[in-house]
Amino acid sequence: MNEKAAGRAADMLIAAHLAKRQFTTFAPQWGIQTISDAYNVRDQLVARLRRDHGDVAGYKVGLTSAPMQEFCGIDHPITGVFLSRRVHRSGVSVRLLDYGRLGLEFEIAMRIGANIPDTGVPHSATTIRPYIESICAGIELVDDRAAEYTTLDVLSLLADNSWNGGVVLSDFTDTWSDLPSVPGMVRKDSTIIGTGHGRDVLGNPFESIAWLANHLASRNQCLKARQIVMTGSLIKTIFPMDRATYLFDLNGIGSVHMSVS
Repeated sequence: MNEKAAGRAADMLIAAHLAKRQFTTFAPQWGIQTISDAYNVRDQLVARLRRDHGDVAGYKVGLTSAPMQEFCGIDHPITGVFLSRRVHRSGVSVRLLDYGRLGLEFEIAMRIGANIPDTGVPHSATTIRPYIESICAGIELVDDRAAEYTTLDVLSLLADNSWNGGVVLSDFTDTWSDLPSVPGMVRKDSTIIGTGHGRDVLGNPFESIAWLANHLASRNQCLKARQIVMTGSLIKTIFPMDRATYLFDLNGIGSVHMSVS
């Protein structure tokens, strides 16, 4: 898929988001035939979004747990980009009307301490660990534009930047215990609505960073110092329907909260 065709598909996606049109499969009609094609469209889309939403601040890794892969009918992780003006502090309030359909995902976020090089050998959780500077609790804002999951097409999802609409972050810490065993709990107002552990993310959240580093290396890119990675949701996506406050607590690491109106 050439750059011009990828740009036309990106322009279509910009228009679809502005109009809040329902997400439907579009890859075949726009000549998106491979995963590489889809990421090329994603890169063109992100280039257009940067005009209003700032520079690349980091990446999301999605579909890292069995429940999320089953939910979306996809059997491997995916990634998207988030931009600096879409990075929010804990306590932010967002409006449902600003999204086609807002979803919330509750994650361990990691900040990279140094550029991660392509050594020619695939990264693992062990080799990635020294590159992690700090971690925090995070909520990803997902805009799936009311997609129909039974007919979800992975190429269309990837091209649409894996639906990232921003992130909400707690304060970072450079101290943590064994991440696979770290419990996370989500509350809607005062009611517990979900629980999970770090191991629900590919068995170990560091594996999520390793997968992303290897993916970027395959595209002649790399994770850079100070970039932030959302490693994947510990529980299935929550779709707010009304005014509420959501709090995500990672035991011993921190908590992040936001409100929806």
